[in-house]
Amino acid sequence: MKSMKALLAGLALAALVLPGAAVAADYKAEYKLSTVLGKPFPWGVSGDRWAELVKEKTGGRINIKMYPGTSLVNGDQTKEFTALRQGVIDLAVGSTINWSPQVKELNLFALPFLMPDHKAIDALTQGPVGKQLFDLLATKDVVPLAWGENGFRELSNSKRAVTTPEDLKGLKIRVVGSPLFLDTFTALGANPTQMSWADAQPALSTGAVDGQENPLAIFTAAKLPTLNQKHLTLWGYVADPLIFVVNKEVWNSWSKEDQEAVRAAALQAGQEGIALARKGITATDDSLIKDIKAQGVDVVQLTPDQQKAFQKATRPVFDKWVQTVGPALVKQAEESIAARK
Repeated sequence: MKSMKALLAGLALAALVLPGAAVAADYKAEYKLSTVLGKPFPWGVSGDRWAELVKEKTGGRINIKMYPGTSLVNGDQTKEFTALRQGVIDLAVGSTINWSPQVKELNLFALPFLMPDHKAIDALTQGPVGKQLFDLLATKDVVPLAWGENGFRELSNSKRAVTTPEDLKGLKIRVVGSPLFLDTFTALGANPTQMSWADAQPALSTGAVDGQENPLAIFTAAKLPTLNQKHLTLWGYVADPLIFVVNKEVWNSWSKEDQEAVRAAALQAGQEGIALARKGITATDDSLIKDIKAQGVDVVQLTPDQQKAFQKATRPVFDKWVQTVGPALVKQAEESIAARK
């Protein structure tokens, strides 16, 4: 009896000395993290960095494996959020675009020409709009932790330079699986075709589609100039913020200490990812754009007047989708952007 009491006392003491040890015994050996893109894309780097920081900050109690290519949902980007809610996926660094079919308010970031620059993105994600969207996501079986970034989505094609809406007429453009993108490119006279990124690359190579729209970091990392994408238009029509989230049941299974470690890791990985996504495409550092030009790509930077023509052509789409996103949310977004510094 004495030996049993001594054993129990020893176990109790061990739990006090090592607070993470008791809960870690109930943790999964591996947690599954979903991303659309892997390394060397900034998106994949962000996910990989989050996993690395979590392991470091939790002393190895939480081990995360990244599954790029949305492979946990057979590559269907639009099913990622549903799988996350259902617990098929434990964590994700997800795109607001890909999750917008399930969370209509996330279509905000895809309203054409809402955000004129990086400061506008920050005004939304780091202000009252970002908080409102996180509060909304928190009601949908996930815990949102931090913002990341895929970047402004620029337009490329294999046929001709695009400087006016008329130049887009008849071009087959690959777009993501969002009705808003179909509406936007239809309004511009293009023939939008929805397909996953995995299917898009061979389609560009064979000429099944003429063009696509994506951030410049993806344009270079995916070697799109080798896939006939010789014409690039910098028009900054929409941006693609990313969100670091954890399935709520998984989150609740962790100790408070580990929850805060995972949150801190997400915030750090998010900031590092944003910096990486913006590298080489700013007024003070245009090295990435110069590299693209050096690959024989014709790069067009729209003037303000040229951009206004695209904005005018897509304004009916903007107004239509305000009703889906929510007029109050859009108004708050416009006010935050107008007040940005």
